Amino acid sequence: MTSYFEEHDCEPGVPEEQYRQNALLELARTLFNGMDIELASADFTDWDHRLPPPAAKRAVQNLPKAIITGAQADKGLKCPVCLVEFEEGQTALEMPCQHLFHSDCILPWLGKTNSCPLCRCELPTDNEEYEEHKKDKARRQQQQHRLEYLHGAMYT
Repeated sequence: MTSYFEEHDCEPGVPEEQYRQNALLELARTLFNGMDIELASADFTDWDHRLPPPAAKRAVQNLPKAIITGAQADKGLKCPVCLVEFEEGQTALEMPCQHLFHSDCILPWLGKTNSCPLCRCELPTDNEEYEEHKKDKARRQQQQHRLEYLHGAMYT
């Protein structure tokens, strides 16, 4: 009969390392069991608790380019991502919120999520589900605003 290690083609670990791994596994089990977390009921499609999808390629390609003026350079305008000052005549990408970035800094970011890293102003995405979520969220906010206005109007 072969041993466990021969059967699984692995080597036994260092006892201290195994102890740490076992302690972490035990901690994870305790947290899951003690907190009664039900992963089956978790809603992983809830966009309010997930990172938004990448910006639409069309939107990224259509971002305006801005030439840094002497006044901007003299004020010490910096790229908010890398914190390097822009130089006069340098080209920067301008987000709809008017924040300026080096293209090498903002393009990888927009490839992961659709928002400005400073103010979270969002660009459109190619994800239909997310776009529908944004419309629903705007409708809910508008409805809440109307209810608050009506409530206030009743008591003034």
